[in-house]
Amino acid sequence: MRRESQSLRQTDAAKQIPEALFRANRIKHRIHCADIPLGDWPGHAKTVSLPIAGIRSERTELGSFAGQTGLARDTIRDGMKRSTPNSTTRRQFLRFLAASPYVASLGGVAAFLERTGLAQTTERSPDVIASPAEALDVHDFEEAARGKVTPGHWAYMASGVDDDGTLRANCDAYKHIQLRPRRLRDATKVDMRVELFGAAHESPIFLCPTASNKAFFPDGELAVARAAKARGTLYFLSTGTSTAVEEVNKALGRPVWQQLYAPSSWDACEKILRRVEAAGCTVIALTVDNTTGRNSETFLRARPKDVSQCTTCHAGAAGPSAQERPMYDGINMTGVRMLNPAMDWAFVDRLRKFWKGKFMIKGIDTREDARLCVEHGVDAILVSNHGGRATETLRATIEALPEVVAEVGDRIPVFVDGGVRRGTDVFKAVALGAKAVGIGRPYLWGLGAFGQAGVDRVLEILQGELKLAMGNCGTQKVSDINRTYVATADLKLQNARGTT
Repeated sequence: MRRESQSLRQTDAAKQIPEALFRANRIKHRIHCADIPLGDWPGHAKTVSLPIAGIRSERTELGSFAGQTGLARDTIRDGMKRSTPNSTTRRQFLRFLAASPYVASLGGVAAFLERTGLAQTTERSPDVIASPAEALDVHDFEEAARGKVTPGHWAYMASGVDDDGTLRANCDAYKHIQLRPRRLRDATKVDMRVELFGAAHESPIFLCPTASNKAFFPDGELAVARAAKARGTLYFLSTGTSTAVEEVNKALGRPVWQQLYAPSSWDACEKILRRVEAAGCTVIALTVDNTTGRNSETFLRARPKDVSQCTTCHAGAAGPSAQERPMYDGINMTGVRMLNPAMDWAFVDRLRKFWKGKFMIKGIDTREDARLCVEHGVDAILVSNHGGRATETLRATIEALPEVVAEVGDRIPVFVDGGVRRGTDVFKAVALGAKAVGIGRPYLWGLGAFGQAGVDRVLEILQGELKLAMGNCGTQKVSDINRTYVATADLKLQNARGTT
């Protein structure tokens, strides 16, 4: 009887866990999950699988956390366990929840904790930063932003494609690259400044093009531009911007580097290019890794079931149309696709002939395509997989970088983005040949949490971490960083010949 009574209590308690999370547990082979053992948390297996949208994948053992008392413990990726203070573990647990699009679809972390009875054991105020100054690393902005950004917008930004494996791979690969610091070198003269296409920037960190920034904060791209100006940071502007390029350039104090989604009509493409040229932009980056659309499975599962609220801001529930995006103003997009699936190297030649400024291609991940870029007169390559949001290649951009660099040599510069969360990640990418290293989600977390001040603090943290890494590794200038400063024995990297 006692066991039956306990079983009934456990079953009732289990019903408090949102149905969406149990569904996530059943499909965890398809969705990025962190298994969180809950000790004697009632019902079924001893774990609840929380889908984490690819930012960090860790196993956190919570002892009797879900029930009443008990000291929580962390399990680090390498399998070694160590005890951690309650406040630290609470913050890590909240990060798991904050990154989960399923939790987002339920109304956020607060709603999840309330429904599961965890609210009384997980105090929110000490663990969610109230100001940018409280942030110690860029992840501290996640839950702060999650609490303020519309669930549908958050799920779209946080998710990848298919099983979110590429999104995870981007971040995880950096953990397999070790630093090889050189000692007894003057660390008082560290200079992070770089020159890119004749323009000086305070560090090799740049802001990747991300669409619809007003979905995260009312000032949108203007807030990002002002932060970039304050930190001397290169800013790529998306064709899907929610703010006109002319306004963004004014806020930035110089022209952005304009990312280009080439429409299926050359006339429409040409009008976009003439506009950005008139705005003073001298660099474009053609995105080639997402011409056919994508399978945003996690987003579709995680977004609110009732999308009628989307029509309060957009013409349709599917999100902003071309007519709602400023870069398409004055362009007849009737029957024109915003992404051109017929784009090929002949199109690249036509674009190269038309555009007189610097021409980059964004989304190159192989030595074969890198070679073609050089042959077709491309000025630079951005190694990218769209933040794991294009094709489920399961290959991190930092793994693709070395073969691209080896193929082009010193003929054209190579940039990289994807999975960068630390200044040490930037150092590693530069060591493997990148001239500059981009961030996307981290600055959107900062934007969603605190607007311009949040983006500014994200840049301050990453630049500070990079400066520390450079000093501690014995490199005074960015140009001093090379392959000898990293060890990659645990990471599968290819050279120009395709061998490891």
